[in-house]
Amino acid sequence: MTGLVESLQLSSSPYANALITVAVFMIIAKAADLIVDKLLRRFTRFTKTDVDDRIIDLIHKPIYYTIIVIGVVIVAGDLKPPARIIFYTEGILYSVLAVVWCVAAIRIGNTIIEHAVMKDSDTTGMSKDIVPLVENVSKIVIIVATLMVVLSRWKINVTPIIASAGIAGAAVAFAAKDTIANFFGGISVFVDKPFKIGDYIVLDGGERGEVVNIGVRSTRIKTRDDIMVTVPNSIIASTKIINESAPIQNFRVRIPIAVAYGSDIDRVQEILLDIARDNCNVISDPAPRVRFRQFGESSLNFELLCWAKEPALRGITIHELNCMIYKKFSEFGIKIPFPQRDIHIHQG
Repeated sequence: MTGLVESLQLSSSPYANALITVAVFMIIAKAADLIVDKLLRRFTRFTKTDVDDRIIDLIHKPIYYTIIVIGVVIVAGDLKPPARIIFYTEGILYSVLAVVWCVAAIRIGNTIIEHAVMKDSDTTGMSKDIVPLVENVSKIVIIVATLMVVLSRWKINVTPIIASAGIAGAAVAFAAKDTIANFFGGISVFVDKPFKIGDYIVLDGGERGEVVNIGVRSTRIKTRDDIMVTVPNSIIASTKIINESAPIQNFRVRIPIAVAYGSDIDRVQEILLDIARDNCNVISDPAPRVRFRQFGESSLNFELLCWAKEPALRGITIHELNCMIYKKFSEFGIKIPFPQRDIHIHQG
């Protein structure tokens, strides 16, 4: 860079050389702008996302201004003004440059966050809550970092500011520990995706219902009694959860049936399979099946296994199958035994 500046000393007037140097740096800045905007964009055409194109739109102007500012700073140093003027000139120029890059970094961060989060919005439903939150957090971090750079450039000691911010942050973290725990629990739900909106889940406490909302602080579940259960995300992240809708939407239904000894077991199995196949909530693949489980004390114990279309149909499917089993067994004379005692009285 020094050799380039020396080669531009074409006039005996330092001010004329300064103007020439600034003009050359403006040409270099424009060339760099065209390279970033035109050349790199050719490579981004081969990608499947438009994020890289949007990032190029955001960085090529800051690069242009950065090169011009560098040229002005070099020229200001070559003119050899008083040290105080150089200090304030460089401070103002670098501060403006820091603000320009701060704005660009915030916009780039928002672009990346929106792309990363919106891609999973259909599975978690948290995008409307988490995107503004993450954007604001990243914005604060970038602004604070920029402020530290600017203050350091102006020779202002930032150590007391950092220490005070650390103490204040520790106090806030202690006061809002539950909120912070719920926030990170929501982040873990968003990243791990143990369930999504519309899934039927069973919590460790026994609550079962449909996931209707996943927020930053809590998750809401609507039970089959139409009761809304709100569970903090800190509990969601640390408890065992059964997702009845994963990995497939179909839900397995088990119905135990007991028939009397002496019943035609082949006929029993045939009737049970016909009942399952005729039910509109039972899918054909996997096919329903019947298993002879046990010789009971007073009954032959069978189990009908079939798959409902979705977990929400479990209750109605069991109801319909049980009703039809009772009717069909009565129709074909198959007895369903029940516990009973025979008492014999002996005359002494």
